[in-house]
Amino acid sequence: MHLTAAFQTPPLDSARAFRQVLDSMARPGRIVTLDRVAAPAPCSPAAAAAVLTLVDGTSPLHLAGAHAGASIQDWLRFHLSADLVERHMAAFALGTWEALGPLSHYPQGGAEYPDRSATLIVECAELRAERARLAGPGIETEAWLSLPDVAALQENAARFPRGLDLIFTCGAQLAALPRSTQIGGR
Repeated sequence: MHLTAAFQTPPLDSARAFRQVLDSMARPGRIVTLDRVAAPAPCSPAAAAAVLTLVDGTSPLHLAGAHAGASIQDWLRFHLSADLVERHMAAFALGTWEALGPLSHYPQGGAEYPDRSATLIVECAELRAERARLAGPGIETEAWLSLPDVAALQENAARFPRGLDLIFTCGAQLAALPRSTQIGGR
């Protein structure tokens, strides 16, 4: 088994990636390009960077579909000592929209602890500033983002302060959609 390195210069690269991921959460819909991270297929560099900066050995992680393969599991266990769990126990999840399944299968937080919800890292075939109009905290007037299922994501936003936070990735690009973001169709 050959495990690839994560960041070239771990302290600097991980700090930069963490800042970029946080910045994308603070500015929903804004597409950022992250430095390359070598991860086993089918994990994109942006998804790998997001996982490496947000997940640690105390963060339950669910891998869905092709992302649940042995090479990714071994890579994540080596770099993070990640605890791999089923959907209903996950603090984080990684996979394609289709593989991740219904949003209702993940922790949504509660009235007293809305922060006890999952963050989904969704691998997409494309990531563009188009199709769905976004508004809310962190967006000056409006932003646009190609979303896989506008209706499901509108339902998620309607649960605020409960609900899920989502990070969409494609190649080296990443955009975030916090649960506080209002989503309009087009």
